[in-house]
Amino acid sequence: MAYIFLDESGHFNKNQDGKFFVIGSFTVGNPKRTAKSFRGWCQTKFPKKTRWQSEIKFSDHGLTEELRQKTLKFISRLDVRINFSYFLRANISKEYWHHTCLHGGLLYTNIIGETIEMFLPTTDLEFRVFCDQRQLHGGVTKQEFRKILKARLLPQLPSGSLVQIEMIDSTTSENIQIADWLAGAIGHYLEKKPFGEEYFKILKNNILDLKGKQMFEGI
Repeated sequence: MAYIFLDESGHFNKNQDGKFFVIGSFTVGNPKRTAKSFRGWCQTKFPKKTRWQSEIKFSDHGLTEELRQKTLKFISRLDVRINFSYFLRANISKEYWHHTCLHGGLLYTNIIGETIEMFLPTTDLEFRVFCDQRQLHGGVTKQEFRKILKARLLPQLPSGSLVQIEMIDSTTSENIQIADWLAGAIGHYLEKKPFGEEYFKILKNNILDLKGKQMFEGI
């Protein structure tokens, strides 16, 4: 059985800071163990004023740089296998634009699909994918989001495979929160922000493809 968790760093909106939009993802054999371990880490290692929050993001200003790197090292020891995809927001293909309106729902669906496919091929007959809850724009409903991704994945999976695609609230899922930390750290690396190189070195041995998957390259 394959479990994949995904979250993003950055925004499609071109007025936001940062050049890149990044999807961080990981697969793990026992998601209950990673969830329990990360919850325990947060409740014992994070500052008292934040440790009982429902979610502590990588970008939380209440974290010291030392604690941020220690948390990434802790995540790297959880046997997570990481993939990431990204694109320069300035390079978004014209096919996703209608005049000045961006079809963000279709774009998000496509980059999630691109990222999931990095974990293929697989012999697993159960393929379960979980990403952070978000509002889709441009006429794509959550039902269509699941339908498009299932149609994309099923031909690449063993016959008779069960595919589950779900959007879940990150405040209720420690595994989605781990994916947020991965996306944030890799986003810092791609943006060449302070400590980005250190973050990438910490995660390097867990990353399946060190180059990641870049979309809209050369546009």
